[in-house]
Amino acid sequence: MNQKSNIHFEYEEVEAPSFLDHETLSNWLIEIASGYQSKIVNLQYIFCDDEYMLEVNREHLNHDYYTDIITFPYQEGKLLEADILISLDSVKENADHYKVTYQEELMRVMVHGLLHVVGFSDKTEEESLKMRKAEDEAIDKILKK
Repeated sequence: MNQKSNIHFEYEEVEAPSFLDHETLSNWLIEIASGYQSKIVNLQYIFCDDEYMLEVNREHLNHDYYTDIITFPYQEGKLLEADILISLDSVKENADHYKVTYQEELMRVMVHGLLHVVGFSDKTEEESLKMRKAEDEAIDKILKK
């Protein structure tokens, strides 16, 4: 089973950040998944604004609040398929709040979604710490090259 990884980037109601290089991001995401013995079959990142995200959150999850990311995994096992929605508005706000660059925060949120698809959870404090460590390691791979 040697199928190609399909990673797509879409933009709903927002412009693509100038620093996003789809090829570099795809290679990075494939490398991260591989490090967890997983293969990306079909991964779609949908970048949007807060209002688009709120509507998805209400319609699909019955949540009436803003969030920076929603992940819809479709796979079973190590062949990864998912839609990952990211609000660029919320990412910008979080970057300011955490005093990091917009690029670093966007990379963190992108890999956060992938880690959920790989099997990470962040429901407990211990799980959150493991997730944060994995995010930091992944960010180092792309931003510290």
